[in-house]
Amino acid sequence: MVAKPQPAETNHTQTLLNLLPWLWPKGELELRLRVVLAVVFLVASKAANVLVPLAYARAVDALTPKGAEFIAIPVALVLAYGGLRMAASAFGELRSAIFAKVQARAARRISLSVFAHLHALSMRYHMDRQTGGLSRVLERGTRGISFVLNFLLFNIIPTIIEILLVAAILWGMFDFSFAGVTLFTIGLYVAFTLLFTNWRLRFRREMNQTDQDANTKAIDSLLNYETVKYFGNEQHEVRRYDESLTRYERAYVRSETTLNMLNTGQAVIIALGLTAVMLLAGRGVTAGSMTVGDFVLVNTYLIQLYMPLNILGFAYREIKQGLTDTEAMFELLGEAQEVPDAPDAKPLVAGPGAVSFEDVRFGYRPDREILKGVSFDLPPGKMLAIVGPTGAGKSTVSRLLFRFYDVTAGRILVDGQDLRALTQTSLRAAIGVVPQDTVLFNDTIRYNIGYGRPGATEDEIVAAAKLAQVHEFVMRLPDGYKTMVGERGLKLSGGEKQRVAIARTILKNPRILILDEATSALDTQTEQEIQAALKRVAENRTVLVIAHRLSTVVEADEIIVLRDGQIAERGNHGALIAADGLYAEMWRRQSEAVAAAEAAALAQAAAELDKPRSGRAAAVARE
Repeated sequence: MVAKPQPAETNHTQTLLNLLPWLWPKGELELRLRVVLAVVFLVASKAANVLVPLAYARAVDALTPKGAEFIAIPVALVLAYGGLRMAASAFGELRSAIFAKVQARAARRISLSVFAHLHALSMRYHMDRQTGGLSRVLERGTRGISFVLNFLLFNIIPTIIEILLVAAILWGMFDFSFAGVTLFTIGLYVAFTLLFTNWRLRFRREMNQTDQDANTKAIDSLLNYETVKYFGNEQHEVRRYDESLTRYERAYVRSETTLNMLNTGQAVIIALGLTAVMLLAGRGVTAGSMTVGDFVLVNTYLIQLYMPLNILGFAYREIKQGLTDTEAMFELLGEAQEVPDAPDAKPLVAGPGAVSFEDVRFGYRPDREILKGVSFDLPPGKMLAIVGPTGAGKSTVSRLLFRFYDVTAGRILVDGQDLRALTQTSLRAAIGVVPQDTVLFNDTIRYNIGYGRPGATEDEIVAAAKLAQVHEFVMRLPDGYKTMVGERGLKLSGGEKQRVAIARTILKNPRILILDEATSALDTQTEQEIQAALKRVAENRTVLVIAHRLSTVVEADEIIVLRDGQIAERGNHGALIAADGLYAEMWRRQSEAVAAAEAAALAQAAAELDKPRSGRAAAVARE
């Protein structure tokens, strides 16, 4: 579930307060020192910037002929002017260079915290989310932090300080009319900019929403590349994507057009303000109360103030958008864990691997219960299979054992320890899963097998591959273990992916093994090969098999038949067949389906063999 769209005004103050601790981290003396030095250089830069027009004005006055010694004085003032300009620029660059590490570290740590937190959230959250939209929230949030810090701390706040200093200087040197016109012009400029920018922010938000929508559609379509091809829906996907891009185009055009209107209004206000102040200064020079240098001073100050204000609309919009994006990322960080570790959770104490379900009840929604009082014991080193019709709750059992969800009633024990009293890390370290839909990382075969135990040696990875009967296949590939498997492992067949998944689980070396429909999507021959590999993996381990094909559970120590979330039958294969109940009916149906499939395959093979004979017979007849 992606963070909710933000309203026009959100808790920007709270967002800034959330951001501050990351800029002043505990125990990081170097980063705190960098913050202090950045502030010092910021103040120094603004002080030098305010003094620049004064040196310039006095140099202009000194250049007005008054006697024979006027030449030496402007040289010193010009040198002072140049030195102050260099100092203002140098202090500003030093400030940015020193603060860069603080800013980058804050963005990195916030992004890392959000990323880690997302992995800690429940399966329910990730089943509801949209990957493309979520990635955009992370990307924009990280970028938003940089915008907020750059524009707010190093542009807007310093500019406000400089405006107040300049107004004070003009008031002190001349009279209030200069400071008043300056403040009024800047106030009008700021008010117009903020109001107009607020009005046009809706177009920016529409741009972001349509951009996110287009990105989500594109990623979803590319992830489901095969499905698109199966149904020949390339043009359908292109049309869906183009609809989002068209909405983005319209929002972009409106945004850019209104930006041009904003820039025009700003230019008019600045021109009127400059004209009014210059008229006041010209009158002062004519009256003899001001010098030519003062005239230049007023003009220089105003131009110097208006230059950073030129980007006020952009800065305001980016700060506001940056705060909104940062808030969206903080919202992800604030997303509550549905299945948290208990405050007093303890690591799983190593044991033989016994599993017990005691009157377990669970539903993904309060109004629909999936498991209705399921109880069973799985002794260490034994195999228990769970079968039943689709929707009976088979896979839910494995998800509860892995603690993707918590039971709503009853309890689950591993070696006599309630899952809810254990740390999830230690529990999951003891359980290995081979799922039906094996998804691999877009990396090498070596990486995907090694994912079972990061840090495993090359020999350990190869040994696991051999046990999973995938080593010979890998060695036939041109790049061997360095072969890239593609997005979600699409470059490998279903059986090859399953073998890699089995090798990965072997490398993990769990005490408890869950086989969740591990071969249901494979052909009969591949299934038999995978079953042989799984048999090796299952040796001396506690095994829970979730199965659709009953032929894969014949050797299980106990088979539980689920129907409507309850145990309908239980026993070994022979006993359940003899009972002639639900299991026996399922067995007959699958046996008939297999027999029909084999008969069809034989008929097709026979037909293929008859084709050449028929062709030859027809040729003889023609002759």
